[in-house]
Amino acid sequence: MTFRAPYAADPQAHGGREWGRETSGEQRGPRSAFQRDRDRIIHSMSFRRLKSKTQVFISPLGDHYRTRLTHSLEVAQIGRVIARALGLDEDLTEALCLAHDLGHPPFGHAGEAALSAAMARHGGFCHNAQALRTVMRIECPYPEHDGLNLTWDLLEGLAKHNGPVVAPNWALAELDDAFPLMLGTWPSLEAQVAAVADDIAYDNHDIDDGLRAGFLELDDLLTLDFVADQWRAVEKRFPHAPRDRLLREMVRDQIGLMVNDVLEHTRDQAAGLRAVAEVREAGRQIAGFSPAMAAQERRLKAFMYERLYYHPEQVSAAERARDVVARLFAAYAQDARLMPEDWQARLPGQDPQRARVIADFIAGMSDHFAMQACGAIYGERPAGLVNV
Repeated sequence: MTFRAPYAADPQAHGGREWGRETSGEQRGPRSAFQRDRDRIIHSMSFRRLKSKTQVFISPLGDHYRTRLTHSLEVAQIGRVIARALGLDEDLTEALCLAHDLGHPPFGHAGEAALSAAMARHGGFCHNAQALRTVMRIECPYPEHDGLNLTWDLLEGLAKHNGPVVAPNWALAELDDAFPLMLGTWPSLEAQVAAVADDIAYDNHDIDDGLRAGFLELDDLLTLDFVADQWRAVEKRFPHAPRDRLLREMVRDQIGLMVNDVLEHTRDQAAGLRAVAEVREAGRQIAGFSPAMAAQERRLKAFMYERLYYHPEQVSAAERARDVVARLFAAYAQDARLMPEDWQARLPGQDPQRARVIADFIAGMSDHFAMQACGAIYGERPAGLVNV
């Protein structure tokens, strides 16, 4: 029998769904409430579109670079491992990991910056709040209600997996008014695990992608003691292995080291907790890195921003991507007839609501669709957006 911690979220005692019990679909297989959440996310169109949304590199030509979809799958794998070892609910953890990036617009953070600028007079744009808006209002496959009608526990974790939200933006505030999510408290351990699994995944797979693209150099990475220690250990174990295999082994070792650190630190922090309510009432983060590992991870992130995320080619591509999103928003705001008929039909008559629906449409686009739409409106497909 699988170990279950007393502070794990319980699918039989979840916080309900916004639209109540769903009688028509309640008997579709022997699934728990959290398994149902996970499956609804996986079957959603928003999840499928992640396959063509930027993770680090915009519209990469290489088949092996990560996208938002493959990133989300890697986060889910790491999250499940941690959840199982801690006795948490694996299905809720996995669902949170799979859904955490559903609100990202095309071109990743470059697209988000453009939408934030375009929406500055209309309440702004935040990809985390947009993820909630996506699963609660935009993705509507069911005849009885809007949204995917996910459990309160999933929505609460998605809203604040990075910690309490003291000043929610308009989108999150609207949703919280409709279905209160206790934004001022810490979320379940499942949500906290999803957040640290996200960090572990992209800290390490971005190294892999950056090295493959030639934007990172191993010698530069080895100026970080944390990375150098793993590299020396791998070289010692496999002195005759090809370098590319050693690099991948090093990345695996780093993931394992981080996961084990999270497990040890979280068990220590969670000692004495007897219910999921005590996790929310603790007033502090419980699942995460130890102070020593957190310091190492911050240094790694700083290095990655300097050498990869702000690489000149990345900056140039990001500027072009921001221009695409800005031009799309301007075109749709000026002439809504450029949007598909079903989106035209849902457009409110006045701002800020009108601008917010335009942002919803653009945020849901894949990189490829955004470039295609921009080309159709302005007569020329944007160039310079493939940087690897």
